[in-house]
Amino acid sequence: MKFGTKAIHAGVFPDPSTGAIMTPVFQTSTYVQEAPGKHKGYEYARTQNPTRAQLQDNIAALENAKHGFCFSTGMGAIDTVMKLFNPGDEIICTNDLYGGTYRIFTKVYQNYGLKFHFIGMEDAANIENYITSNTKLIWIETPTNPTLKIIDIKACAAIAKKHNILLGVDNTFASAYLQNPMDLGADLVMHSLTKYMSGHSDVVMGALVVNDDELAQRIAFIQNACGATPGPQDCFLVLRGIKTLHLRMQRHSENGKAIAHFLRNHAKVDKVYWPGFEDHPNHQIAKQQMLDFGGMMSFSLKGDHLEDAMKVLSGTHLFSLAESLGGVESLIGHPASMTHASIPKEERLKSGVTDTLIRLSVGVEDVGDLIADLDKALSLV
Repeated sequence: MKFGTKAIHAGVFPDPSTGAIMTPVFQTSTYVQEAPGKHKGYEYARTQNPTRAQLQDNIAALENAKHGFCFSTGMGAIDTVMKLFNPGDEIICTNDLYGGTYRIFTKVYQNYGLKFHFIGMEDAANIENYITSNTKLIWIETPTNPTLKIIDIKACAAIAKKHNILLGVDNTFASAYLQNPMDLGADLVMHSLTKYMSGHSDVVMGALVVNDDELAQRIAFIQNACGATPGPQDCFLVLRGIKTLHLRMQRHSENGKAIAHFLRNHAKVDKVYWPGFEDHPNHQIAKQQMLDFGGMMSFSLKGDHLEDAMKVLSGTHLFSLAESLGGVESLIGHPASMTHASIPKEERLKSGVTDTLIRLSVGVEDVGDLIADLDKALSLV
């Protein structure tokens, strides 16, 4: 099946008891057994739920993976990945990443003996400078959050395989429609389903997909043992959202391109970070590993005055000032004080997250209205 067909049909099937075409919400905590251990595949809802099972199969199919796992939040998914490792293990991460990921790495798991190296990965060869006998995972985002750096997944996979290390990719910004890291050699792909995959700003959830059967067993054990599992109603909402993922991502990408070019040509704007520009660092790699360039971008203002950025952030109407991304509605945010506030300023600045950087999640509204909204806000500067 091609992607648009998989989004609607893969992993899901009509309810056998009623013929309902939509996956039912199995709102139950336990399942009746004929005898101890004799049941219909379900025992307790933390361990298995039919609604969640279809969502997990659907997401695995979209990422061309064998196994899918859903969690109550994206951070619950990342937390599960960290529990695969032991004190003394080392993890190499991109230095431009979501603030919540940085926080759980440095404020939680560093206390349990894991060691993290935050490095620039625009040149994948740099990773080898930090590999030791204790390195167990390379963790990347691409495009990165929030400066849209592009990391070569295939090159990272070759390095990981050479040294017998796992490669994990946070695919949230691209979604499974624009990019499939498993096809490029990743061992593990993570999504904040809250964002593009669900797409309607009405649910919080995370996911992991893998191909390796043994790794899948370990993740399934942690998922059940630690219990960061989503409820069936949330799973139903994400399943519903995914059915239009290909349509939404096409419009996000179209609108994103128009907004990026508008900003680049605006007299008040200094830099625009969007991987679709031919002079964007690693643009050619983005062309190879992405279907399109999406609706995420960041920009800075000429003069680099924080008060100017605040005027723009508070001056939009259709771009709502809010955290998160990937919904059908457009959002505007200030990474330094919102999504990346947990990262120390000196670390933020290393990756280009200045105090005046503004991040956009371009929605699927009429692009002319969105451009007019930004133009009006920029006129306040």
